[in-house]
Amino acid sequence: MIATSMLTKRFGADVLFEDVSVKFTPGNCYGLVGANGSGKSTFVKILAGLMPPSSGDVAIGRDCTLGYLRQDHAEFDDIPILTTVFMGNKKLWDLHQERESLYAKDDLTDAEHDRSSEIEHEFGLAGGYTMEADAAKLLAGLGFAEDVFARDMRTLQGGFKLRVLLAQVLFAHPDVLLLDEPTNHLDMESIEWLVDLLARYEGTVIVISHDRFFLNQVCTHIADLDYHEIRMFTGNYDDFTIASLQVRELREKANEKMEKQIHDLKAFISRFSANASKSKQATSRQKLLGKIELNEMKPSSRVSPYLRFHTNRRLGDKVIEVEGISKRYDTCLFKEFSCKIGPREKIAIIGKNGAGKTTLLKILCGLLKPDTGSVVFGETVQLNLFPQDPEEILDPDAQALDWLGKFAEETERTETELRSFMGRMLFSKDDVFKKIRVLSGGEKARLILAKMMLEGGNVRVMDEPTNHLDLESIEALNFALSQAEGTVIFVSHDHRLIGSLATRIFEIKDGTILDRVGPAVE
Repeated sequence: MIATSMLTKRFGADVLFEDVSVKFTPGNCYGLVGANGSGKSTFVKILAGLMPPSSGDVAIGRDCTLGYLRQDHAEFDDIPILTTVFMGNKKLWDLHQERESLYAKDDLTDAEHDRSSEIEHEFGLAGGYTMEADAAKLLAGLGFAEDVFARDMRTLQGGFKLRVLLAQVLFAHPDVLLLDEPTNHLDMESIEWLVDLLARYEGTVIVISHDRFFLNQVCTHIADLDYHEIRMFTGNYDDFTIASLQVRELREKANEKMEKQIHDLKAFISRFSANASKSKQATSRQKLLGKIELNEMKPSSRVSPYLRFHTNRRLGDKVIEVEGISKRYDTCLFKEFSCKIGPREKIAIIGKNGAGKTTLLKILCGLLKPDTGSVVFGETVQLNLFPQDPEEILDPDAQALDWLGKFAEETERTETELRSFMGRMLFSKDDVFKKIRVLSGGEKARLILAKMMLEGGNVRVMDEPTNHLDLESIEALNFALSQAEGTVIFVSHDHRLIGSLATRIFEIKDGTILDRVGPAVE
């Protein structure tokens, strides 16, 4: 069990949350949700003891162990992958090291002989004899082949490092598991593996995620961080969205009822306060008026960007014709793939990490040449690009307003109009003058989406567009793409986005591309 009492965190004059008292109990999985910048990661770091609160306390049950998904991806660069996982269980790792040190000696003292016997007993109780098999099972579930276990962590790209760190946390089987965006960089198969593992987890799980499918699958409760407080809802994310809306509607209706009562009381008092026969009634109503308190309707920290994609040019029947394309690097990603892509299609490219999804996307939009075959665009095609790495198109030294302004020149928008446009994309006041290098991941993503709207392309090519977006922005993007004219081709691991948007699927699997109609997931 882990609980907070009157927990508050401030940064200067800014209050993230105030007087938060909540309890997280074993056997439950809590999804911690809220707008970007509302304080979710800060709250979890305070629970993990990595950051002090401004005031209040965190209470953890006696002998309760706690695991936190590390965000420092470089800490274990010089350590083998399997060893990094072992280190997640400190007690077992310390016993393992002491055991190895003793067995490396040629001669042992009597005391060392006694200690080695104790270690064997403790080592067995701690799971030492199955530690390698247990760690290997975790790594296999996260997509690692056994032949990479001995490689150093520095040989892995960031997304795969995060997977090892996730395995490290899970290896210790902590009583309280704190996970901050665990599905980032996981493919759909690994996400489903993690869903199954957490569904069977007997401890307490507190998870931050922007993946709606994941939250719906694993959460028994939603802890909503909004209005500088945390409110607890029973159920998954979909249950929460309905319940939270109902709570606010009830408070608004109660206020409307009380406002009408206040109006009627004031009217009676004004009309009859000078009337001797009605003076007592007027006085009674005056006292009643003083007791009525409206529910405080605090402004929500949740805001959604206004996303609408318009096309400047009608898309013809011929969009993209692909003939016999192949691509290989160390291994063959895919070969001899042909297809015709038409207008109004929404195509999701799916597959395991490393299968070649981004490679295929870049070939389809002409950014990368295939080893064999050809890609031909229709004459009416105007591409709109959203890269997986924002740095591919963003200028880190430019101001956000100036960079976006380059794409607004043809529309002859004034600076005031452009700032208003950026405001709808949640860039407020002086945010528009920030250097791009200091923007958050979510701000960079919204800036690129703003660029796409200004360009008005009719073929939108998007690589992991929901990365770094909060749930409100993801919902806004989902809706905008569902309403957009033209063709959409996108790479994603977001089950909800694929299931609600895709009319066609390209799945890269075992060196081939499977082309089928309809969503891949529901």
